[in-house]
Amino acid sequence: MSNVAFIEQAPSVRFAATARLIAEVARARGLVVPAFKSPPRIEGVDRTIKRVGANVVVAVRVRNRPFGAVVADLIEGVVVANNYSGSDAGKTRALLWEAVEASDTLAA
Repeated sequence: MSNVAFIEQAPSVRFAATARLIAEVARARGLVVPAFKSPPRIEGVDRTIKRVGANVVVAVRVRNRPFGAVVADLIEGVVVANNYSGSDAGKTRALLWEAVEASDTLAA
């Protein structure tokens, strides 16, 4: 296996690239962008969201999960950070999924 193939398949690299992409798209739309990290400090959970004042931290478990579930957790973190519900939440999810699907981060 080449180094390039290994990097493309490394979950932590995909996580970082996808988190950056989602943050860039959200920031360009004027949305609150949470900090993303992995893994959550609480064992046995897939995602945690911590709000400290105006700051939001989204921690996502990457290991042993479908990458689509990881992406969904990152996107949901942006929705929660912006206190969106209803149509605003739906539009934001659609916008971010479209950006991820248009990139190659899901292809690995």
